[in-house]
Amino acid sequence: MANEKNNQQQQNNSSFTESLKNTAGSAFETVHNALETTENAAMNTVDAAKNAVNNITGNNDNREKQE
Repeated sequence: MANEKNNQQQQNNSSFTESLKNTAGSAFETVHNALETTENAAMNTVDAAKNAVNNITGNNDNREKQE
């Protein structure tokens, strides 16, 4: 009887541990995806700023050539 109870506790602990591991894995994946999304947004902002600077600089270069 004690052996059966021991086995049941071990199964419960194993199930809990596996569930905890899966939850932690899902949480990590969610954070990882959020960081990738943030990185993509930041890089798009940097690219847009670079393009804006290039356009302004290019326009100024064109004006200097025309003068």
